[in-house]
Amino acid sequence: MSAGADILMKLWRAALLRRAGLWAIGAVPWLLLRSGPGLLAWSAFCAWDGLRLKQRLEREWTGWLDGAVPEMEDSSALLLLHAETPVAQLQQQRLLERVNASLTAARVRAIVRARVRLGLTWLAGNLALAALAWGATLLPHAAPSPAAAQPGAQPMKTAAAAAELTVKLTPPRYTGVEASASAPRDLQVPEQTVVEWCLKNLSAAAEIIELSDGQQLQAGAGCARWTATESIFWRWRGARYTLKVLPDTAPEIVVSQPNEIIKELARDATQAAMAISVRDDYQVKQATLHLTLARGSGENIRFSDREMPIPSGRDPRRRDWTRNWTVTELGMEPGDELYFFVRAVDNAAKPHTVQSPTYTLRLPAPPADEEQDVSALPVMVKPESLRSQRQIIIDTEQLIADMRAKKMDTATVRERSESIAADQGALRRRYGQFLGEESTLFGKEDHEEDHGGGNGKPQDVLHEFGHAHDQVENATLFDDATKKVLRRALSAMWDAEKALRAVQPKTALAPEHKALEAIKELQQSERIYLHKTAFAPPPIKEDKRMTGDMTGAAGGRREQSAAPDGVPAPLRALVQALAGDGPLPSLWTRTAHDWVRERITVDEQRLAAQRAIQDVADGCLACRPVLRAWLRGGVQEAPVLLQATTKVETRFERAVRGGLQ
Repeated sequence: MSAGADILMKLWRAALLRRAGLWAIGAVPWLLLRSGPGLLAWSAFCAWDGLRLKQRLEREWTGWLDGAVPEMEDSSALLLLHAETPVAQLQQQRLLERVNASLTAARVRAIVRARVRLGLTWLAGNLALAALAWGATLLPHAAPSPAAAQPGAQPMKTAAAAAELTVKLTPPRYTGVEASASAPRDLQVPEQTVVEWCLKNLSAAAEIIELSDGQQLQAGAGCARWTATESIFWRWRGARYTLKVLPDTAPEIVVSQPNEIIKELARDATQAAMAISVRDDYQVKQATLHLTLARGSGENIRFSDREMPIPSGRDPRRRDWTRNWTVTELGMEPGDELYFFVRAVDNAAKPHTVQSPTYTLRLPAPPADEEQDVSALPVMVKPESLRSQRQIIIDTEQLIADMRAKKMDTATVRERSESIAADQGALRRRYGQFLGEESTLFGKEDHEEDHGGGNGKPQDVLHEFGHAHDQVENATLFDDATKKVLRRALSAMWDAEKALRAVQPKTALAPEHKALEAIKELQQSERIYLHKTAFAPPPIKEDKRMTGDMTGAAGGRREQSAAPDGVPAPLRALVQALAGDGPLPSLWTRTAHDWVRERITVDEQRLAAQRAIQDVADGCLACRPVLRAWLRGGVQEAPVLLQATTKVETRFERAVRGGLQ
């Protein structure tokens, strides 16, 4: 293999020397032009060409030797093999002796010269590109017209014509953006900016400014004025310019600490961190932190509210505030809960008020206090806070991921698995209430401890000596289908809880998902309400009964209501007219503008549709299919007409049908 590598290296050196001239000559024009991008592009080509040449040489060098050296007897491939037997080693030794005797430097250059081309085609293309770059530096740079790429628009006559009109922008004061004036061009302005088009020569004839929404403004002795409420494009002397409106956004509130909606502090915690960031596009006028402390339990819960401003910094567009509170500063004691949220207001003309979600900080009570929290007096119990089935699935998946990524001890894994099992059991008991008693789902084993007699067997006095009229599941008003889904959900929850108790979270994941599907089916099912009031029919007129008089009687037929028409008639007529080259309906531009403004909400699409309206109004027949497509694209929900057909059945048809039966 080393002998083959030596031969390959000789061929590679000869190939590099043959291509080095091409690479050096190709870099000279770019060095003379002092073009960094051109030199970089040629260097990238040289690297690619060298890599391609090397790959080709490694793939074909044995064939080159066989074709140029007859002494090899088409056996150059043997140089690449690992000779294990004495015969193979002897054959390789003979080939090496022939190569060393016949493969001189002149012969290597001849082989490479026959196989590797000079690459004059690449050099010619490089020189042509360099000539184009040199010619571009000699040409004057002319600014392109903004209306050159617009269909149906005519370019401006001269650059001096654009200088006759000035566009003045006066943004709202609260944005802090200064007023400006410029020649006609594409602009971006804040919302509610006052745009004025003014002629420099006041004695000249009035000019018409056409807006894409159909309005026409006149600029003459006075300036044409428009308030920017939506993105448009405007046209003057055949040239179009886009005016994009940037709407004022509401402030954005980010609470990075605590990183959970409900944060439970450690029992011995002395500090609690808060990190808040408020951002706005122009200015945050006010940002406040609202704190509510809850203390006590049962009916003896007391709330205390606090409000504090978040200080501003150097940048008026953002407020970053971080503080590491102590528990004493927050006024928290063991067993208390602190709720807080952030409210921010910007400085817009109509201020945007944004409020963050409410975060909770919990400081657990000592175990002794929890055990002593027992009272003989009847008090109102707080509603039980249950974790949803989706949260249980997320906790289980997180436990499985932690078991894979971390080396967790057995005690920690068991504690977390049993905690999730407890949440699953609480949720199972909660849904079990809808079936009367949870124990009826799993048999009588849950009652053996409470109803067992002295002989260790369960004793049910009511079913043994009495007569039960009601069943437990009939205590609810659910139908059989709903109860069946409930049983499936509870059974899956029970399987998941058993697996979690056995510290097998992977096994519990499948029944947890099964329980979630059953719960979704329950939530999405329709509810049926029965009207239980008595029906009072109208009194029967005895004088008209059995007389056969049908005067005033209501017919049994019902008129079919007309289907809702989602496309107005003027728009339908316009779309049909756009399919041909004939005249369009009267006032069609107003119909098209109203439809586009109502149905197309994306700025780029709406501007393209309004541009097509102007082109068709200018007489562009090729633009009619484009406008027709935009108008038809605004039909979001095409009406589906379901019309019943009347069928008259004759006496003959009834007789035939009766005979067949």
